Amino acid sequence: MKNVLISVYQKNEKLLEFVSFLSKKEYQIISTSGTYHFLMKNGFSPIEVSTVTSYPEMLDGRVKTIHPDIYAGILANRSIKKHVQSIQNKNIKLIDIVLINFYPFKKMNKKNLDIKSLVEFIDIGGPSLLRAAAKNFFYVTAITDSNDYSLVKDEINYNGSTSLELRRKLAGKVFNLTSIYDTIISNSILEENFSKNFPFFLNFSFEKKFDLRYGENPHQKAAFYVNNLSEDKKGIMHNFRQLHGKKLSFNNIRDMDIAWKIVNQFSNPTCCIVKHSTPCGVATGKNVLEAFKKTYYADPVSSFGGVIAFNYPISKTLALEINKIFLELIIAPNYELNTNEILQSKKNLRIIILKDSISDKLEFVQVDGGLLIQQSDYFLNNKENYKIVTKKKFSDEEVKSLFFAQKVVKYVKSNAIVIASETQTLGISGGQTNRIWAAKAAISRALEKKKKRLVLVSDAFFPFRDIIDEVAHSGSIQAILQPGGSIRDEESIKACNDYGIAMAFTGKRYFKH
Repeated sequence: MKNVLISVYQKNEKLLEFVSFLSKKEYQIISTSGTYHFLMKNGFSPIEVSTVTSYPEMLDGRVKTIHPDIYAGILANRSIKKHVQSIQNKNIKLIDIVLINFYPFKKMNKKNLDIKSLVEFIDIGGPSLLRAAAKNFFYVTAITDSNDYSLVKDEINYNGSTSLELRRKLAGKVFNLTSIYDTIISNSILEENFSKNFPFFLNFSFEKKFDLRYGENPHQKAAFYVNNLSEDKKGIMHNFRQLHGKKLSFNNIRDMDIAWKIVNQFSNPTCCIVKHSTPCGVATGKNVLEAFKKTYYADPVSSFGGVIAFNYPISKTLALEINKIFLELIIAPNYELNTNEILQSKKNLRIIILKDSISDKLEFVQVDGGLLIQQSDYFLNNKENYKIVTKKKFSDEEVKSLFFAQKVVKYVKSNAIVIASETQTLGISGGQTNRIWAAKAAISRALEKKKKRLVLVSDAFFPFRDIIDEVAHSGSIQAILQPGGSIRDEESIKACNDYGIAMAFTGKRYFKH
């Protein structure tokens, strides 16, 4: 007769069905006291672990399975005669299946228990048993996930036992699970604030949410994971829902992330269109329809096939306007009655509903063989933390427009220049290898709209006065906001004074690589 060791915190109908199957296949069930009484109550005849070890549970259940008769039964290499003889000489039962789930440490941690109460939910025996079974996967089946019951049942029904291929797969899941479990405990006990103090060893856990349509290019496979250690489960990574359209791709989610972060900075109705991880138009309005029209007007060419985001619910009138252009994806916190029917007339348009605000405190960039981590940049200017450096001062309208553009420039690839009129972008340029090229491109696009009294925001200082000269030649840009800090700042200041342009330094740059 084969033996299965079962010790579970979650005792449910699915477990009973699986135990019933194993019993019919003549497996002897060995279990710890809580599981033993649950199975007895439901008509099964398990053997209690203390009967196998001839030693009672002790220390309020802290010590139950930690015993040579259990671990030798799991760890014995059945191809080594010496191991088999040792087992037989000591009348130890070989254990063929180990089925364990852990104390719910993560769930209890969310209940803000005091540390003395919380440590009681650190499982010791469970992870140790599973690791032993996983190490000996050539002979032992380790089960951590009730979704795998069906796989085990199918193979036992077909072959009389599990295959080496399945045992190896399940063993991998064990070490994956125990590493996550230990990481959760480690982070809780250390109480590390990762956004302020970077620990010597960095442990994170990500859970796959779904496979993506493809990666950055159609020939690349990709998947979408969420941070499994996030306590509040907020933000785009956890809580968006797709209501309609094709399966999401890698690029869709990248663009969604940027578009949603931009519109979430504003309290007024705001629209943003992103193309290839770069905003091509952003505007606020009296309502979402006006915000959309101003955004699309900013750059209708680049908007083609873009991702569009709103921070207010989408109206029926707006949906009719959106349907006039080609977009890949639309994000909004809600959709008014009958709106979805209009938008869904475009069968491929991905429709996303998302209500959470941005929660990321850290940013990660993978490099070959390593990971770069930094705090997310949420710094924004107010009237106290910028300094006018020219004779000419900003008007109230210019300040409003400059602060608006500054919220956009943070999400444009360096070198980044954003030109705006009131609360509407008219020229956005970034990703250039020098700032004058970016400035010329943004100014050229803005001038096409033939609007006066424009403002310019730069993500970093001007290395030369040539940008001021270019601004002056435009004839429309009246105010500039930039970090300052160049050894040639005085040249730029003098140029502004000569041309009658107002300029301020923030002391903060916004590089985005």
